[in-house]
Amino acid sequence: MLHPPTSLKNENLALLRNKAFCPNYNRGELTPGIVHIGVGNFHRAHQSWYLHRLMQNGDAHDWAIIGAGVRPYDVEMRLNLQKQDYLSTLIELDPEGMSVEIVGSMIGYLPVETDNSALIAQMCNPEIRIVSLTVTEGGYYVQSAGGGFDHQHADIMFDVQNPRRPRTAFGAIVEAFRLRRQARQNAFTVLSCDNLHCNGEVARQTILGLAELIDPDLAAWINAKATFPNSMVDCIVPASGAEASAQAAKMGIADPVVVTHENFRQWVLEDKFCAGRPNWQEAGVTFSEDVLAFESQKIRILNAGHQIVANSAELLGIKLISTAMQNDLIRKLFNKIQVAEIIPHVAPVSGLTPAQYVKLVEKRFLNPSVKDTVRRVCFDGSSRHPGFVLPSLRDALVQNTAISGLAFTEAAWAKMCLGRRENGSEIAPNDPSWDTLKTCAQRAVANPCIWLEQQNIYGDLVENTRFRNAFCKWFQILATQGVNPAIQSYLKGG
Repeated sequence: MLHPPTSLKNENLALLRNKAFCPNYNRGELTPGIVHIGVGNFHRAHQSWYLHRLMQNGDAHDWAIIGAGVRPYDVEMRLNLQKQDYLSTLIELDPEGMSVEIVGSMIGYLPVETDNSALIAQMCNPEIRIVSLTVTEGGYYVQSAGGGFDHQHADIMFDVQNPRRPRTAFGAIVEAFRLRRQARQNAFTVLSCDNLHCNGEVARQTILGLAELIDPDLAAWINAKATFPNSMVDCIVPASGAEASAQAAKMGIADPVVVTHENFRQWVLEDKFCAGRPNWQEAGVTFSEDVLAFESQKIRILNAGHQIVANSAELLGIKLISTAMQNDLIRKLFNKIQVAEIIPHVAPVSGLTPAQYVKLVEKRFLNPSVKDTVRRVCFDGSSRHPGFVLPSLRDALVQNTAISGLAFTEAAWAKMCLGRRENGSEIAPNDPSWDTLKTCAQRAVANPCIWLEQQNIYGDLVENTRFRNAFCKWFQILATQGVNPAIQSYLKGG
């Protein structure tokens, strides 16, 4: 008779040691040093894991994580993690065999409140020396055209008018800085862990921009006392659900919020921490003065590569990234765009050329154990395309190098936003601006240039004749002939 899986709790860790690698440290003796806002799967598979590895080595026991969230959907995650003493099950998806680890570096999760009072109070604790964030690429209140601070956003305007009960994570951080300054405490480091170009600078821009509107003297204090290191994070972490929990159950662990991840991680950081930091270098983190080179390589090759693959795959009804990469045409499309149009604008980093990184990414995308969905990768294209694809396109236009495949990528996204696959099935809304995108794509059927008039995404690119003509050509071919003939045309030199 099969035994039921063991519930994931502190009291059951001894029972789980023959099923998974478990914490060897006394979690009851951990004290907090980090507040992390946005406790999704990526954080638990990446930043939380690096800290856990230090703790396994007897270090960083005064740097434990307190989780936090500012959106209604964070409530369910908090309740699930609270039931299991904030432990997380990580399943590594290696083609040669899965391994399981229980991560214990998080010791609490604050109540999710509309006024963020508990979050603010926790950030005022002098023990908190780092506030880190994974709030998605589109969560930093950045103007899509120009990249400046979006001070007119409704959330920001609310926080300016209600600074003591802010709605946003950034409003909560500004208020915590105000209270720490008032109490003559030190500032903390704000550490963005999102896939954004110069993510530390973007976080700094948002926080200082908001603080300036509330209290210019406070903004000056934050600017002088706090630090905002840039970072590059890399690990493919698929959306998980019943299937992942079933995998864990087969291994004898009951965990409704299991995290699955590929057998690769990377974290590159600027060493700019105003109140100290864990010895992350001992867990494999790279500290570099040239984070932006690592970031550019990753964002332009891996993240843009995801968009190259996923938009065409969605139109063809392919559900997984690994399945899409097994499609001969899509894999050739990926490789040709990378080699001809992206890596000419990517500088090498220590130990890895852009061409080598393309091959590494191709291998990672092909990993059949990683059930990463096309739908997840396509989500929020209105943030991902400007951040991941268009930087290479702009460089190519300036340097007069090839752009046809990048234009194809944008046309495939526009075609996807019509909301129909080639088999006639509906593509469910998959972007915060889905209705706007769909309406624009429908209008573009008669005149493809209309799609490029979305200034919040493309800025002045519609004025570039070479890009405009290439985009319109591919949009029309995709609309009249379909994805496979369009890819074949591109591969033949179209």
